Amino acid sequence: MVTRPDAPAGRGRHERRSPVARLAADAGLEVLTPARPRDPEFLARLAAIGPDCCPVVAYGALVPRVALDIPRRGWVNLHFSLLPAWRGAAPVQAAVLHGDEVTGATTFLLEEGLDTGPAYGVVTETVRPRDTSGTLLDRLSVAGAGLLVATLDGIEDGTLVPRPQPAEGVSAAPKVTVDDARVDWTVPALRVDRLVRACTPAPGAWSTYGEDRLKLGPVLPVPDGPALAPGEVAVQRRRVLVGTGTAPVELGEVQAPGKRSMPAPDWARGARLTPGAQLGTPAGRAR
Repeated sequence: MVTRPDAPAGRGRHERRSPVARLAADAGLEVLTPARPRDPEFLARLAAIGPDCCPVVAYGALVPRVALDIPRRGWVNLHFSLLPAWRGAAPVQAAVLHGDEVTGATTFLLEEGLDTGPAYGVVTETVRPRDTSGTLLDRLSVAGAGLLVATLDGIEDGTLVPRPQPAEGVSAAPKVTVDDARVDWTVPALRVDRLVRACTPAPGAWSTYGEDRLKLGPVLPVPDGPALAPGEVAVQRRRVLVGTGTAPVELGEVQAPGKRSMPAPDWARGARLTPGAQLGTPAGRAR
């Protein structure tokens, strides 16, 4: 089993093994945690083990040719998109952000290019209207696990051969950064909705109120809502609306610094919002 090295986690920033490493250790499997997949000690141990095939899921690093050549049947990667669409680190977030109606998972033979290798098989999955990247990935993980097992079985019995990916339909899905997750209230409500859902649970969509950074849960577009300027907040009896470039959106969960996540009306009462309050501006009030 190969996984990332132990890393600081939690409030105490103590070294913690990855969930994959803990599960493998509990099962009595050898766990390799190279800092880089080209480390000589790792390559020597992998060669000594002599695997027939190495399945890969969300490893997070490019595997160099010297490592790719060790297993006689290569490395088989499970990627959460219908390749060649959304090659890269954040295919699920990209599918939600861009409003894809259908996505899926692909198994392919790993090569030095980024998600460019020939494909073995696919499964498809409908993107539901209120999916977040988290809920969509949960379903893809289950379907993808079955696909990966079936792919390995097919490679073993000789019934599967990889086929080149189509040259058309290539798109990129780079990592979504914290800066990317900041809500721009001047864009249409549909775009705000997709961004927040794409960034849930990670890295977490956010905006500002005054000097505070607020983490935002999924929002809901309100086509028949009142006319509000982008970022303008309207506190109603049972909901909190924020203006966008088109219709307003209803806030869901809001988490202020040092606080737990709470329904937007509870946050608004605690923050004592005044008329003309504004999200996304340093002053936290109308411009």
